[in-house]
Amino acid sequence: MEINIWSDVRCPFCYIGKKNFEKALEQFPQKDQIKVVWRSFELDPSLKTQPETSTVDYFVQSKGVSREQATQMLGHATNMAREVGLTFDFDKAVLANSFNAHRLIQMAKSKDLGNEIEEALFEAHFTDGVNIDDIESLIKIGVSIGMDQEEVKKVMESDAFDYEVRQDQLDARNIGVQGVPFFVFNNKYAVSGAQPAAAFLETIEKSFAEYKKDNPGLIISKGDSCSTDGTCD
Repeated sequence: MEINIWSDVRCPFCYIGKKNFEKALEQFPQKDQIKVVWRSFELDPSLKTQPETSTVDYFVQSKGVSREQATQMLGHATNMAREVGLTFDFDKAVLANSFNAHRLIQMAKSKDLGNEIEEALFEAHFTDGVNIDDIESLIKIGVSIGMDQEEVKKVMESDAFDYEVRQDQLDARNIGVQGVPFFVFNNKYAVSGAQPAAAFLETIEKSFAEYKKDNPGLIISKGDSCSTDGTCD
């Protein structure tokens, strides 16, 4: 069964949602029959990368609030992150456009490394204060999950995977995605936001039960045969 997840590595609740979803999936006995597909979604495609500007500074500028108020606003996400074992440092988080990061995600997906690149990019942005629009930094992140340095460099210095990013975002619009994270289970059930693990597990169980009902697998009519151990009867 397939689960599609639209997210942006600039979104704190996407990282928190990822952790809660993974906790739920780990509790699901048939998790080896689940395919997770990460999909691209830019929260603000027009955002200009400003390496000298932190997320807190951006909130002060964009929301017209004091630094203390901005810190309090981001404190909710920080506390939620702490509850799932994550450390957010918004003072270090660099204000950066995420399009190139999404291109790297698409490249990693083509190598079955979608989950690994999502985790690496989230940590780089929210914990380590890495500029996720910087090509050299993206190359290092790609290499850190096992991708070839020269291959990543070639992709990052081109327009490769632009189409895949834009197609994901078009798909999101077509199904009415208004915000992320957005989870779609078996192309039927949707969960929006960083829900608790229990909510994810309930939806996984419900959608998988229906999936198995519609896809029962092979129905075998038995006759005379030989088994792999050489026994014929």
